Amino acid sequence: MAVPKRKMSRSNTRHRRAQWKATTAQLVTITVDGVPYRVPQRLVKAYERGLLHPVD
Repeated sequence: MAVPKRKMSRSNTRHRRAQWKATTAQLVTITVDGVPYRVPQRLVKAYERGLLHPVD
């Protein structure tokens, strides 16, 4: 495991942490029982197979 040799300043720590950003889920439109829903792309197969149920 990497161990820092010197203490990192608060300023450098906060600048590094500020670069991390979450991305929004890619939503796609699918039709379940004639009703269109916007769901994350990675879950489309689960909705089509009936493993998940869209919420109104």
